[in-house]
Amino acid sequence: MKFLGKKATVMPLVAISATLAFGVPQAGAQGLFEMLFGGGIKHAPQGEFPPPPPKHKPKAPAGGGGGGVKISGPSYYTYKADRLVRIDFSALAAAPLPATPQDAAFVPSATGAAFRDAVAGLSDYELYAEPDIAKALIAYYSANPDFIWVTGTSLNSRAQDAVRVLGEASSYGLTPADYTVDVPAAGTSTTDANAQLKELVRFEMALSARVLRYAHDAQNGRVEPNRMTGYYDFPAKPLDLQGVLKTLAHTQEVRTYLESRHPQNAEYQALRVELESLQASAENEIVVDPKLLLKPGETSPELPKLLTLIARNLDDEMGGAYGEILSRLASSQFYDPELVPVIKAVQQKAGMKGDGVIGPRTVASLAGTSKADRLLKVEVALEELRWLPSDLGSPRVFINQPAFTASYIDNGEEKLKTRAVIGRTTNQTAFFYDQIKQVDFHPYWGVPQSIIVNEMLPRLRNDPGYLDRAGYEVTDSRGKRVPSSAVNWGAYGANIPFNVRQQPSEANALGELKILFPNKHAIYMHDTPQKSFFKQDMRALSHGCVRLQDPRGMAAAVLGTSVDDIAEKLKHGHSTEDVTRKIPVYVAYFTAWPDMSGKVEYFGDVYDRDSKLKQALDATEAVRSPSS
Repeated sequence: MKFLGKKATVMPLVAISATLAFGVPQAGAQGLFEMLFGGGIKHAPQGEFPPPPPKHKPKAPAGGGGGGVKISGPSYYTYKADRLVRIDFSALAAAPLPATPQDAAFVPSATGAAFRDAVAGLSDYELYAEPDIAKALIAYYSANPDFIWVTGTSLNSRAQDAVRVLGEASSYGLTPADYTVDVPAAGTSTTDANAQLKELVRFEMALSARVLRYAHDAQNGRVEPNRMTGYYDFPAKPLDLQGVLKTLAHTQEVRTYLESRHPQNAEYQALRVELESLQASAENEIVVDPKLLLKPGETSPELPKLLTLIARNLDDEMGGAYGEILSRLASSQFYDPELVPVIKAVQQKAGMKGDGVIGPRTVASLAGTSKADRLLKVEVALEELRWLPSDLGSPRVFINQPAFTASYIDNGEEKLKTRAVIGRTTNQTAFFYDQIKQVDFHPYWGVPQSIIVNEMLPRLRNDPGYLDRAGYEVTDSRGKRVPSSAVNWGAYGANIPFNVRQQPSEANALGELKILFPNKHAIYMHDTPQKSFFKQDMRALSHGCVRLQDPRGMAAAVLGTSVDDIAEKLKHGHSTEDVTRKIPVYVAYFTAWPDMSGKVEYFGDVYDRDSKLKQALDATEAVRSPSS
């Protein structure tokens, strides 16, 4: 196939009529399906896509095919946190002194005998913990029957450091109440030695249980993301809970160890700084409805809030021109025509078209993101970062979906940042991480089964030869190519035993190249003929993959070569090149994220995932509450 280089793809006349009939097409990161499949055709296809509805309801397809069957995307679930279990301490009382080779490392301390005597005081003690923590606690103390947090009859320095760290949990966006332990009062004495020992051993167990919870939460997060939705896909991050207690029993650096359980990357630290700043802020915030739409002559209770914000930030020039009007109409809910010049001036100062209509952009420029909203976004971001590796790696590719950007980062420097298109709300892009494997030049587009079933099949039932004319290849389960016109498409529902792929061409849905990181979601980065989408601010427009405004730049970055070299490779038709370096790619979702200087930026929650994570966090907190 001869390639003519990059040219603007001209939409056939029939495509324009389809656009007018069905609205502006949305971008498909897995396909240019809305653009009449693309397909490299040089003539207008027969008919429109999608086909006009039939005048009469079609008969159900023969052979058991389901005419209305669709392949749906992942769902969101109502998060249910694991219930806590009461720790069964009876095993400790029955456990013999460790004598087996695997326990040879245990050397009883001077308080070892006191610990074994104290275990009896746990018989009626009600302490609840997560099942894995309860199991680890009993296993550890069965093999190591001695105090970690108590020396003699007092709390030792380890205990004091641990309690302080747990009490500072809010500085990491965690909930201090999740780690609360009743600390025996210092300096008290009792004539009842048994009662004192009972109090100390109960403190020992409670602190160990909460320290293990803290270590888990710091490393893995408080919720299991894969249980929230099929759009989240994160590998397990194993934590040796017994190993945590063993380490703490043999170190005086308790704070250092517990803090090391948190992610150790610059982004996490920048978010912590932002959180601390927000928590300490005495900001007297004014929250304005972000969806406000107000025209002159209309009334809204949100207007006085905006006028207050304008008056608060008046400079000398604006104050001289509009100070008197603002003072006189400061409490007005009626958008008086006298206020129109004020609003226009504010809009123009913010770089907007001064039309005098108060809409979301005007509100955002004046009110920004509320403190409460920013706090939630930062706390959510900290939780989400705990799902990722502690060291994000360098070099790496970082795609932040709410920001609609993709970056190549190496040695702490953002070498490339490009606009991106992500999945629309009905075809959301998943949140996961993987490793870049290959760059595919002038790629074929293997049409996903969901698109074949949901979007192609309705047309193919009435026009089975469409794919032949549109530049697509159809193969059967053995890989043998068959004419589309020879397939009885009406015989199939959600399970179609054929593969469809679009040949490389100027109009191919993937453009001139794609960057692969094989994953079960079939998501990758790629070029697109639909360049106009990059001009839009809201770019959730695809079928789920990530479209790049600068695909050549990203390909050059991951291959460690120049853009000129990429251009040369593109002259020679279809080919592939493996990425030999280890380059992780994060297909991430952060509504709060620091730039390379550490300044945290805030983005819209395009998929409404923050609220779903907040629900999961609330469910977890409710289970952990002593009253639950």
